[in-house]
Amino acid sequence: MGKKKEEREHALLSASSAKKWLYCTPSAVLEDSIPDEESAYAKEGTLAHSICELKLSRLFTDKNMSERTYKGRLKKLQADEMYQPEMEGFTDEYADYVSAIAFSFPATPFVAVEKRLDYSPWAPEGFGTGDCIIIYGKDMHVIDFKYGKGVPVSAEGNPQMALYGLGAWHEYGMLFSVENVHFHIVQPRIPNNSSWTTTLEGLLRWGELFVKPRAALAYKGEGEFRPADYCNGDRTNYCKEGFCKAYGRCRATAEKNMALMKDAVDPQKDAIRKPDLLSNSEIGEILKRAQFLKDWVNKLEACALSELVRGGDVPGWKIVEGRSDRQLSDPDKAFQGLLAAGYDEAVLYNRKPIPLTELEKLVPKEQRAELLAPYITKPKGKPKLAPEDDKRPAMQTQVSAEEAFGGENSYKEGGPWR
Repeated sequence: MGKKKEEREHALLSASSAKKWLYCTPSAVLEDSIPDEESAYAKEGTLAHSICELKLSRLFTDKNMSERTYKGRLKKLQADEMYQPEMEGFTDEYADYVSAIAFSFPATPFVAVEKRLDYSPWAPEGFGTGDCIIIYGKDMHVIDFKYGKGVPVSAEGNPQMALYGLGAWHEYGMLFSVENVHFHIVQPRIPNNSSWTTTLEGLLRWGELFVKPRAALAYKGEGEFRPADYCNGDRTNYCKEGFCKAYGRCRATAEKNMALMKDAVDPQKDAIRKPDLLSNSEIGEILKRAQFLKDWVNKLEACALSELVRGGDVPGWKIVEGRSDRQLSDPDKAFQGLLAAGYDEAVLYNRKPIPLTELEKLVPKEQRAELLAPYITKPKGKPKLAPEDDKRPAMQTQVSAEEAFGGENSYKEGGPWR
């Protein structure tokens, strides 16, 4: 059984996990039965969102905030152990993106920052927090800041953003005559900025016909488990990308993945029944079906390790000490002693330039074109396997190893619902 409503910090049918419970309806209650473990990435993202909120508040919702108050609040956030100086540049990019939208109108728009949005008319007890809502005339903009850099997030057909849109209309629909809804994802660390527009009519139709029936099943833990893989016709791994807590332990996922063995083994002879070498067509078909198997096994190992570290028992497995590298307990004192003994400082230290992303933060935007742009190159990426329905264009084939995996082949940097 899942947690009681009053025991949860977030909605059972949260917007951030919408892609899981909309397509795999029993997953919400199943996942709710597993204890929460906040990762360092989540803490980092929470802090970055707090900095964004402060910057937008000073711009739009608390214009009387003094410079002293702003600096004091920012300094308090900067004292957090998860703070990194690079957060300033990334949160500035988000504030600039929001400002570009807000200041594009002929008059002052309505702006809400970090607004709790209630979409319970479509999903029982459903609520979430919208990073920024901007409304002017017939247009409503729903903007979401993503600090993660692991997976690019698209605004097109994004169910989390759509639920925020429903919640925003539920909150402000009586005050504004909205006809168009614009969704924006700002993900500066990749970088990845994405936007998509739909009609309010289309959004409401999606909420009534798609969300409502699935949310009713998900809230009760009913419906069919749907492990994410290519065979389901949806290549997106919403189990992994949605950070499903049940991913490693999900029996339906295990049965789906282990079923791959049936094609290769003769049940009567208990032996491999296929030719020693796979054909190209067999390789392609197996890859389509097994592309998530590696991720799932890694998650399974993580579950077992976590259980053993906590003192639990996983029959057949134990934890051992992994490889570690030697290190100096006090590098400063060690190097001071080496310098005092006559060793040359140039021999002890390596001098290397800082990464380009950090360099761009040091150089003002107005000087980058003159000082940096002429020297910025972007090498072609290494070949990466992808299904034929991937949106990226196919790479040129029959290239040399040097061209494919690096070399003198760089070029100058130029300027539906699911």
